[in-house]
Parts: sequence; C-alpha cells; structure tokens
Amino acid sequence: MANISHSTFMFTIIILISTAKTATFDILNRCSYTVWAAASPGGGRRLDAGQSWRLDVAAGAKMARIWRRTNCNFDPSGKGRCQTGDCSGGLQCTGWGQPPNTLAEYALNQFNNLDFYDISLVDGFNIPMEFSPTSSNCHRIVCNADINGQCPNELRAPGGCNNPCTVYKTNEYCCTNGQGSCGSTGFSRFFKQRCPDAYSYPQDDPTSTFTCTSTNYRVVFCS
Repeated sequence: MANISHSTFMFTIIILISTAKTATFDILNRCSYTVWAAASPGGGRRLDAGQSWRLDVAAGAKMARIWRRTNCNFDPSGKGRCQTGDCSGGLQCTGWGQPPNTLAEYALNQFNNLDFYDISLVDGFNIPMEFSPTSSNCHRIVCNADINGQCPNELRAPGGCNNPCTVYKTNEYCCTNGQGSCGSTGFSRFFKQRCPDAYSYPQDDPTSTFTCTSTNYRVVFCS
C-alpha cells in the first residue's frame, strides 16, 4: 500500500507541475532613448531604443511588478543610482523601485487559476506604459497621457509625478486604515481622467484590476 500511495502522490505532483504554466513577459523599449527595465522577480536590464527583454515567470508568482528606471548611472560592477524607480542602488533589482514610477503589476495562477494584472499609478508616474496579455480575449491596458507635463505642482518630482500618498502619507491618500477607509480625491481624479484603466489610489480596484488565463504578456515603454 505504501508503494501505491507513493506512486499516486508522485503522479499528482507531476500533474500539478505540468498544468502550472510559466508566463513569458516581453518587455519592449519603444522610447527614443535608453531605459533601465526592472522586474521583481527578474532583476534588471539596460534596454537601448528598440531593444527588448524576455522574462519567464513561474506560475504562482504574486505581488510582482515591472517598471522602468530613468536617468541611471551604473559602474562596471552594476552599482549606481537612478533618478526614478531606483532599486537598491543596483542594475539587478532585489526589491521594489522608489517612486515615482509607473508599475505593471500582476499575480499569476491565483483564484480559479486566474492571472490578475494592472497598471498602477499608486507609486506615481514616470513613463507611458502598455501592459497587455497576448490573448486577444483579454483587456489591453494603456497609460500614455502626458502626466509629467500636466502634473500638479504639489506632486511634481524630478523625472516624474508623485502620487499624493508619497507626498502626504495620510489615510486620505494611502488608505492605511483598511478597506473602505478612503475614496477618490481631486488628486486621484487627475490620474484617473488621464489613464482610466490604471489604479489612481490604493482602493481603486473595481475599474483597475483585470484578469486573464493561460496567456503570456507584453509590457511596452513609451507605447
């Protein structure tokens, strides 16, 4: 009986592994200048104009994100700093980026085997971005407004536009007191009017979270 149980267990593991799909993210730089892509998980990569980075992410990844760093300067060992999106002072990111930075966020193979994905401006905005599944049945998210140029004076930052949570750090803007403790504000509406599909404040879920299954993804900078 022990052998049968062991065989059944191993068969189940094989089935689970075979059905858990790795997702591929193609990260493209369509800006006319060099950018430094960052990903958690994934690390980082310099992308000159027109270059791309292919990133494979294991099923089950969650609280994951991809973003772009700007105005970076790294030494030959990969140490340095970026004006926006800097992460741990290195080319290879080991954490999340410093605001302001536009984020492509995702969680793979979650409830009902769904992928959840979004573009978030909760850490502010530094570059236009597209985040889209390769499946034609799923929603393509685009945020390409001139947010840096139109940014309210209170939120302006070198190289980008801060979210008010970064500046004021209060529950009104950060929703730190839990679900239902905050709502849209004049600042969040500034972001929402320009990028209707993107998160404008932390509890902006109903109009900003999308789902897809069994697909790969594309992230485009300067779409």
